[in-house]
Amino acid sequence: MSYLEYNVKYVPSGIRKVLYLNWALALLLAAVASVGFLMLYSVAGGSFSPWADPQMRRFAAGFILMIVIGLVPIWFWRNMSALAYLAALMLLVFVEFFGSVGMGAQRWIDLGFIRLQPSELMKITLVMFLAAYYDWLPVQKVSHPLWVAIPVIFIVLPTFLVLKQPDLGTSILLLTGGGALMFLAGVHWAYFAAVIAAATGLVAAVFESRGTDWQLLKDYQFRRIDTFLDPSTDPLGAGYHITQSKIALGSGGWTGRGFMQGTQSRLNFLPEKQTDFIFTTLAEEFGFLGGISLLGLYALIIFFCIASALSNSNRYASLLTLGIATTLFLFFAVNMSMVMGLAPVVGVPLPLVSYGGSAMLVLMLAFGLVQSAHVHKPR
Repeated sequence: MSYLEYNVKYVPSGIRKVLYLNWALALLLAAVASVGFLMLYSVAGGSFSPWADPQMRRFAAGFILMIVIGLVPIWFWRNMSALAYLAALMLLVFVEFFGSVGMGAQRWIDLGFIRLQPSELMKITLVMFLAAYYDWLPVQKVSHPLWVAIPVIFIVLPTFLVLKQPDLGTSILLLTGGGALMFLAGVHWAYFAAVIAAATGLVAAVFESRGTDWQLLKDYQFRRIDTFLDPSTDPLGAGYHITQSKIALGSGGWTGRGFMQGTQSRLNFLPEKQTDFIFTTLAEEFGFLGGISLLGLYALIIFFCIASALSNSNRYASLLTLGIATTLFLFFAVNMSMVMGLAPVVGVPLPLVSYGGSAMLVLMLAFGLVQSAHVHKPR
């Protein structure tokens, strides 16, 4: 027992819980969000509206939500996991029939004060449900084919609904995040090797089918693949976004052009500069050092999550914390790969930095669960 924990145990239980909160993790989250406020202020031309001001208010509400959730016992969230997953699934079905349409996709529920995106909620409730499932399942059954098939169904079902919206980026995150948690729970590596081998074979078959009678994709879909592999083939069309992003990234150099001096964003060459491509604005204004500094903050958040999970003997809490850390990693890894041209542009926001209400609040809710696991771990 540390010196702090030895003295804290004599403090009243309510105050003790507040002291047990992982305040280092909370400060790191605030630091990353502050980077987002700064960049949203910059891309608006030196104004808190229309993006920085609502983002700051959402983070403040989310920070309070994180603390409140963190003070609730972890057993409560375990018992609520199946219900939370079911509620998120029902919201996805609701969106399919009654959702609001924006940018050619039907992904949102308009609540007036905020447009809720249920797919964001599903990323976290899926982790909660899978963690509860593997906490309930005896360890010796984890790799049995029957008990492997059950969580696969619960992963594929919301992935299919999200893919129909259409939202390829989120569906990829649901698949990979769910698969990662299954791996962390101890499912045998042979299942994952089989899936990777099958996926590799499918990709090879797709390319081999081009120009044949059994072509697996449409011609326009092959053109999208060509554009991803070489954006210069259509620099003013499908390759425009990534071309402008690469120009901004390269022009930042080591130290950047300076705060609010990014030409690509200020002259509106950069698309979706407040959401999907906000990392490009950061790299243009603060250069490689600014980009690697943000990456370092994310790495520290993941480090604190892993450290908390490894020190927790509660299996549900440990898996939940590792699952949320994995989800965060997938968020920023896919976004950064996307804006650098290493992955297709699939519309994944940069966590806590990109403008967006649902993504911000859901992520803070997720870290509230991490705090609950940390506060209530056996000491």
